[in-house]
Amino acid sequence: MKIYIAIPAMNEMDFLPHTLKCIAEQKCMYPIEVYVCVNQPNNFWEQENNRNICLNNAKTISYLKEYKQLNINIIDKSSKGEGWKDKKHGVGIARKTLTDNILQSATDDDIFISMDSDTLFEPQYCQSVADNLALHNIAVGIAVPYLHQFSDNQVINRAILNYEIYLRYYNLNLLRIQSPYAFTALGAAIVCKIKALRNINGFTTQPSGEDFYFLQKLRKHGKILLFNELKVYPSSRSSDRTPFGTGKYIENELNKLSNEHYPLFSHTDFDCILQTYAQIPTIFTQNIDNEFITFLKTIFSPHDLWSPLRKNFKTLSAFEKAFHCKADALRIFQFLRSQHQQYQQNKEEILNQFLAQFYPDKEQYFFQQHHFSFTKSSIELLQQMRDFLAQEEQKYQTENDKKLLSPVAL
Repeated sequence: MKIYIAIPAMNEMDFLPHTLKCIAEQKCMYPIEVYVCVNQPNNFWEQENNRNICLNNAKTISYLKEYKQLNINIIDKSSKGEGWKDKKHGVGIARKTLTDNILQSATDDDIFISMDSDTLFEPQYCQSVADNLALHNIAVGIAVPYLHQFSDNQVINRAILNYEIYLRYYNLNLLRIQSPYAFTALGAAIVCKIKALRNINGFTTQPSGEDFYFLQKLRKHGKILLFNELKVYPSSRSSDRTPFGTGKYIENELNKLSNEHYPLFSHTDFDCILQTYAQIPTIFTQNIDNEFITFLKTIFSPHDLWSPLRKNFKTLSAFEKAFHCKADALRIFQFLRSQHQQYQQNKEEILNQFLAQFYPDKEQYFFQQHHFSFTKSSIELLQQMRDFLAQEEQKYQTENDKKLLSPVAL
């Protein structure tokens, strides 16, 4: 068995050496092969304001050619004439290019690790994910736990804690309602079996959100582990390369721009999805209506959502899987956003209500005693909130993965 690590890199000369050092220090019984796609639009060479990216990428390629501690395959999509053409560029096509190249050499028994060029991890990381997949043989991949790195800049630290609270609150509610899509999509925190990677044809080429769509495809293909003994530690730096995500959130905070596109959604809207899940046996035989189903009808045409599924999936278990493929992670997010737009509550109010409902002692501590605020609370209190949500996530995640050890796990 071999482990393949895929890293997209654009303007990463200051960060990539630290990630490669982590890989070189891996204590793993399996051979590791690294693929790095150094990439940029080809027309950057003609744009004075992007000239520094071109030079940085050229330096990165030279550095990789001289790097001796690892077996590195360089995919040059940055030299003059080799970069992305027209409007087809970005991290999505870089990850797709990486997976396409890896699949030419890898066998089905191998393991694929998606990584970013500014992420750190411990020397036993590769062995830990291999052992995890071996233990839970039914699983096709892992959504690896994470903690973002802190910096010397307190504005950045506040921003990344706010962003992590947003991510963890969302995922904790998905875990709570037992959604099949209860994972956080980070490009540096994805592992899967090469066989599964081949079956779903690797990454899609979206300019952003490629990690989200990849994990959604992977989950429709099979079970995903939600916990791993060792985490990854992504960077907390700003970036304007994609319209959303970690880097964009940090950049908005540094430039005092709004992050209104990252709201907390009311736990009652997650409960509506939970109630729909409980009604799947009824939907298998008859039509019902609720807010979630009404929303799905506005998305899909024709509005008869279930008759085709009933016709093609004759058992309840098969119908339930088909239901979740239709009402997938994207539709869940779209529903929650549409519901949120109908009420005027700030993030503190929504978080307060969530804690009051499910963790009243924590609501007392954070809101009654310390008057929790995303903008005014201390870094220490924000970190306490982040750590609490992460702890609750882990409880659900480990329980989920224990179920995969059952001989009757589906």
